[in-house]
Amino acid sequence: MELTVWRTFVTVCRLGSLSAAATELGYTQSAVSRQIAGLERQLGVPLVQRHVRGVRPTAAGEVFRHHALVTLNDADRAVRAVQDVRDGAFSRTLAVGATPSLAAGIVPAAIRRLLDEAAPLRWSLVPGLSSQLHDRVIAGDLDIAVVTDAPPGLPNDPRVQRRFLGMDNMVVVLPIDHPRAGHGPVHIQTLTDQTWVEDNDGSAALLRQHAARAGVTARIDLTAADLPGKMAMVATGHAIALIPGVLTCALRADVTTVALIDPPTRGVYAITPRRDPNPSAASLLDQLATAFGPRCPTHAAHQPTETNVDPAALALHDDITETPG
Repeated sequence: MELTVWRTFVTVCRLGSLSAAATELGYTQSAVSRQIAGLERQLGVPLVQRHVRGVRPTAAGEVFRHHALVTLNDADRAVRAVQDVRDGAFSRTLAVGATPSLAAGIVPAAIRRLLDEAAPLRWSLVPGLSSQLHDRVIAGDLDIAVVTDAPPGLPNDPRVQRRFLGMDNMVVVLPIDHPRAGHGPVHIQTLTDQTWVEDNDGSAALLRQHAARAGVTARIDLTAADLPGKMAMVATGHAIALIPGVLTCALRADVTTVALIDPPTRGVYAITPRRDPNPSAASLLDQLATAFGPRCPTHAAHQPTETNVDPAALALHDDITETPG
């Protein structure tokens, strides 16, 4: 089978359209159709099914797409490796993935230390949700990804190695002129009259679970497209939000944070492929472990101290018995 045809099939699946794939690859739509039809004849099963908005892979097509993507990525890396040798550049690019909150501070800091202590290294940083980054490590697109076990959690996949980096306490981010700014830690019950904004299902699930354990409901009335959009909603006073504690290193100037009593937490992990690991990934793992230990100075500025604990929140905390969850 020709890899060109495999690439066409993977592109069709990604775009969900024969015509869009033809445009991207520089073919006619009929040429793309012929390639897919020829591949189906070779495999003896339908690989795509047509619907009103385009095409989608069949069950067999999805299985083939997964393996084809791995093969194509390996082939691309082989070509790049030969080109590096030809051009006198023998080191592999280190492809790093990270969730948006970790890509905003801790991961770049770890890469900076790696570059300061090691030989020159080509690298790239790709943000994404944990599930997306996991799939890209499996596919060979990423050499290492820094992810979390926030809902729905991390799969137990034998194709990757997982290293625990630490626990991250979630905090509430507020506009700087919010009545709760400068007070804390607070109980979630003191925030039940607030409008919340969320940008992903994992963070929303942590917030709902934390509120449910306290016997209240968090009103997630607004949805943001991404983390910067979520922070903009808070800064302009439309809502408050639950964010990872690690993100306090990179907060914009017009927001602040308040700690929660018994906050929701998430584990932070680095995952690497078991097959063909990048030699530089191990060094970055060590730097990540260091970076996740002591937090940056700005983190302390946003964290409340015992001297400014909200008395009303502590009274509420004493009166409430939370069920384990």
